[in-house]
This record gives sequence, C-alpha cells and structure tokens, in this order.
Amino acid sequence: MSVFEKIKSELNKEATAILTLIDQLDQAQVEKAFDLMKNCEGKVVLTGIGKAGIIARKISATLASTGTTSIFLHAAEGIHGDLGMLSKKDVVLAVSNSGNTAEILAIIPFIKFTGIPLISITGNLDSQLAKASDAVLCTKVDNSLEPLGMVPTASTTVALALGDALAIALLDDKEFSLKDFALFHPGGAIGKRLLLRVKDLMHLGDEMPRVFKDTSMQEAILEMTGKKLGCTLVIDGDERCLGIITDGDLRRQLQGKGVDLIKLPASDCMTSSPKHIASSALAVEALSLMQKHSITALPVINENGKAEGILHMHDLIRAGVV
Repeated sequence: MSVFEKIKSELNKEATAILTLIDQLDQAQVEKAFDLMKNCEGKVVLTGIGKAGIIARKISATLASTGTTSIFLHAAEGIHGDLGMLSKKDVVLAVSNSGNTAEILAIIPFIKFTGIPLISITGNLDSQLAKASDAVLCTKVDNSLEPLGMVPTASTTVALALGDALAIALLDDKEFSLKDFALFHPGGAIGKRLLLRVKDLMHLGDEMPRVFKDTSMQEAILEMTGKKLGCTLVIDGDERCLGIITDGDLRRQLQGKGVDLIKLPASDCMTSSPKHIASSALAVEALSLMQKHSITALPVINENGKAEGILHMHDLIRAGVV
C-alpha cells in the first residue's frame, strides 16, 4: 500500500468512527449533559490527561470562544492544588477513553464531595469515571480503527467531534451572533474580518473621488486619475450619489459609441443606482457584496442617499479582510 493510500485509509477509519458515534449516542445522556452545561452558573471545567487532556483543552477553548465560560484543569495538577479552581456553581467535563485514568479518578472524590455535576466523555461505560458521572457520553471505538489497537487516533477524533458538537449546540441555544463572536476575537485575521467596519477603511473627504452629473468626462477622468482608485462617484448639488464611473465604464463607452467621450457629461457615462453600502456595515459584508457582483469599488451612502465615501477592494486587501 502506498503512503497516499495509507493516509486515505486512516482518514476513512476516523470518519467511520464518527459515523459510528452518531448511531450509538444515547439521546437522554446527551440531553442531560447539554442541560447541565447550559444551566451552569459558573464555568464548564474540562479535564483530562495525556492526549485526552489535549482534546479537553481544545474543547474548552471552543466553548470559551463561543460564549460558554470555560477553563481547562490539568488532572495531574488538580491533585496538587489546582482543584482550588473549582466552585460549586461549576460543571466538570472529564475526557478519558479508558475512564480509569488514575489522575482523573483521584479528583473525583473532591468533585462529588463539593456537589459539582460531572459529565464524562469516555469509551468505557463500565469504568469508574462513567459510574461516578451524572451524564455519560460514550465514545467507544472499535480497536481495529486504531493503530495496534491502542494508539489513540480515532478515539481522540471522536471525543473532539462530540465536544465541538456540544459547543455548537450551546452556541445555537444562546443565539450567539457574529457580533458576539467578534468580541471574543479582537486580534488577528478573525478580528479584522469581524470587527473592522466600512467607516474604518473608506476614503472620505478630499480622498473621495466625486464629480457632479454635468461635469465633463475630461474632468471626470482627471478626477479618477488623481484619486488613484480607478473610479469616481457622480453626485448632484445636494451630494446625493447618482452613480459611479469606473475604468470598465470607460472601456465600454469607447467600444460602444462613436463620439468624443471627453465631451460627454458624467451622467451619460455613469452606472446609475450602483451597489452601495452603509458606513456602519462590517467590512466583511462589503467584501461579500463585491464578490457577489464582481465589482471592486462600493459607494458608501447614508440613509439620505448622500455620498459619505468610497471603499475599494484594495482597502480590504491591505486591511487583511480578504
């Protein structure tokens, strides 16, 4: 078997494990776990050890970024003082494929004594962890799906997929919006896509190319050249946006009319009622509009129809929105 075929085979095994999980899920246990997390007045505390601990940490991060307060407690550190992180209002979600991991079992007495609800993601319903849990999410996978019948690959994939599914169910229940998500991701590419607004990037004032409807095309072309955006807005005396002239409009005019283009008024060459956007809109919304209509510039118009600015695709690229 080639390397490529081996990789495909492993992917198929992990996909099979997830599909098997869907069929074996206990609805009552899933709904109980969901309700415990949904009604948690404190934080959802994920715990685990080894590779299962890495999965638990990822689930915790997904929960935290989608509106469910969550932290990760390393099970080994828990028995050496970190159990102080827990409070009676919390819910603990423990991840352990065997369900008999010593470090996990060592912190269960404190969890039960404190009265903290315990949810487990485990592949062993007969384990001590499963028996101590208030809700058990079984993620048992066939040994044949993992290398040597014991290297955690399919089992960790299944645990992670289930944790992600719980996080998304909670997100939907909270009606967690794009705006909420943006508040938790102010940095990096996600922050730029979700927090930047059109008003942060648009050209306004003297940087905004604009001509009146009766301006000659000779002057309009000079305005387009001088502002270096390859377009100009066409406005009336009240600064209402009537249309836009782009490089593409110029090419079409030259091809379609046997007239002296530069003598025409701007109103004869503009695209009337162009696609436009509000200054308060998210920059990513402007990107979507540009992509949908295959355009590179958007007039920014207020509720009174007045031109406030213009946004170019290059502005979105420079800002990292694209």
